[in-house]
Amino acid sequence: MKATGIVRRIDDLGRIVIPKEIRRTLRIRESDPLEIFTDREGEIILKKYSPIGEMTTFAKQYAESLAQVSGHAALIADRDQFIAVSGGYKHFLGKSVSKQLEEKANARETVMAIKGDKNFIPITEDSNDEYQQEALTPIICEGDVIGMVVLLENDTKAKMGEVEHKLIMSAAGFLGRQMEQ
Repeated sequence: MKATGIVRRIDDLGRIVIPKEIRRTLRIRESDPLEIFTDREGEIILKKYSPIGEMTTFAKQYAESLAQVSGHAALIADRDQFIAVSGGYKHFLGKSVSKQLEEKANARETVMAIKGDKNFIPITEDSNDEYQQEALTPIICEGDVIGMVVLLENDTKAKMGEVEHKLIMSAAGFLGRQMEQ
């Protein structure tokens, strides 16, 4: 564990404030769920809870199926990082989503774009736009955005269109409903 040098007291209701600098660094937002763990030494560990992260194995299988059916790279992200990647771009696995992707998810926008379009966004902070086309849509569960489904293509000739739009919408709808159960 890394010491921060920050000390906080518990108030009379048992609450403790997580400093703004730590929340910003770890991308913890107001109303984000946190899991609480304890260890044998009496330490309390807080971890960001990712509901879709519980479905990592299922998400990997779904990404593989989506990549196979679409012929494009398929990626599934929770609110913070990519948890499943298939069909290429394996180096995105575990990478944080970009601010732009996070904003599109929060705005509940579906994006179908080719590199150079005004709607084209990087999906990670360091992706260097190594792909030429993207299709992305948010995963919504019980009214909350819990992640994103993304298709990427490097070949400009294999144009993404209505089929890819329907595939990502179907994938996002299915994953969102799975989380509701």
